[in-house]
Amino acid sequence: MAISLPRQLHALTADELTAAARDRRWPKWQTMALLHSLQMPVLNACLIEPGRSAAVVRTAAHALAATGTEKLMIRSDGGVETKQYHRGGNTFPVEEIPSRTAGLLADGRAVILAEPTNRFTNRLTVLIRMDRPGPRRPGSLTLEALGPGYDVADLTRGQIPPQVTAHLNDIDWDRYQTPRWNEWIITGDRCPGGEDTRRHRRLERLATQTLTDGGHLDGAVGAEHAEAWLRERGFLHLFTRQPTREALAKRARRLFEDAFFLAAAQPNRNWHCLATAFSVFDEPRTIYWDLVDGERKYAATAPAAANREEQAT
Repeated sequence: MAISLPRQLHALTADELTAAARDRRWPKWQTMALLHSLQMPVLNACLIEPGRSAAVVRTAAHALAATGTEKLMIRSDGGVETKQYHRGGNTFPVEEIPSRTAGLLADGRAVILAEPTNRFTNRLTVLIRMDRPGPRRPGSLTLEALGPGYDVADLTRGQIPPQVTAHLNDIDWDRYQTPRWNEWIITGDRCPGGEDTRRHRRLERLATQTLTDGGHLDGAVGAEHAEAWLRERGFLHLFTRQPTREALAKRARRLFEDAFFLAAAQPNRNWHCLATAFSVFDEPRTIYWDLVDGERKYAATAPAAANREEQAT
């Protein structure tokens, strides 16, 4: 009997994308479908729901890798996240995918297999946050950016402060109006100790998490071992000049336009805090990751929602 394979995101029809974008069981996949339906750049991927066999995982992985890659990225999706967050985003050889995903599926989490990226050679990473007190009330936009060698997880879970922050106030999210340059509030490095401290935190994360999860280091080593690993493989982006302010300024208007477009397409018309992440890879290639409604997905980590929850308590 032929195995019924999960459908790849980039092969879904318009109707299938609409259905996936309405399915709130798997929020990451839901927003990937929404982004793709809006013709925003997003990685090709497939969703494997709990209960699917190892044969399905293996066959789906080989089908996704048929474009010419030997590795795939593993992400997982499980509805509203808890404090026991499942780290993802690392890439592994295709033959390791079934064993690497078995535990996630057994825990009742869906697995998202995606085309691979290199977490060590990003040119620019931006966390985009849209806030408003309520419908038809003015809100704000915040862009937090890190430059070469950093990635999205550094901003979302790594407690690494951005190199540059750009902020816009008094945005009418219901009526588009191009912001003037003098309306942008741009602030620089706020990391105690400067770039050396930020880079050290990044290397520590790589040593204890990313490189350990990938089997490159054993987890008992420190930042110096991660640095050596990067340098030996020619991944020098983290150690070069960090022109983050210039890179963010170059893309700020387009990011605002994209944010406005995404806010308008948000199914929850009563949203208060939305967030998405944007990466510029080394190819170069740009990617949006997820579109998160803070009150429905990560309410505990969204500042505005967290403040309202605390006040209510």
